[in-house]
Amino acid sequence: MRKMLFALTMITLMASVPASAHCGVCGTGDAHDHAAKAASADIVGVASSAGTFNTLLAAAKAAGLVDTLQSDGPFTVFAPTDEAFANLPEGMVDSLLANPDKLKQVLLYHVVPGKVLASEVAGLSSATTAQGSDIAIAVTGGSVMINDAKVIKTDVIASNGVIHVIDTVIVPSA
Repeated sequence: MRKMLFALTMITLMASVPASAHCGVCGTGDAHDHAAKAASADIVGVASSAGTFNTLLAAAKAAGLVDTLQSDGPFTVFAPTDEAFANLPEGMVDSLLANPDKLKQVLLYHVVPGKVLASEVAGLSSATTAQGSDIAIAVTGGSVMINDAKVIKTDVIASNGVIHVIDTVIVPSA
């Protein structure tokens, strides 16, 4: 009887406390104003706080692109996750890190000058990257593809542009 009374009391208490919104960005606690924080952070800051772009950020630093990605922009970055980098052939990341010029070309291939939101990306068939080559854009089965990479999250807004998260590192043809 005591356990039943305790359970009913707890249920009553829980029902009387207003439910707090769960934060969909950081995944914990109450809802926060991440939109305002993200809008004040540049692409590097937003990517850093996400926690899933450590390899991309290390590569940007090695290639000397951090200052560029922190400048006014605007930029659209098709950002591969750490998992995407882990899926590259063995030794490729180390090889790129050892060759900053080639690394820079690969990273700039993920950047499109200007702020291109998902609603605009879906209407394009290609875009010219900061590296100088075009990337192919296609909508297949409800998914947006950038070359062979699937866009898995869109419109992560930064003060100097937008990030679209992709599941594969794209590499320009030689």
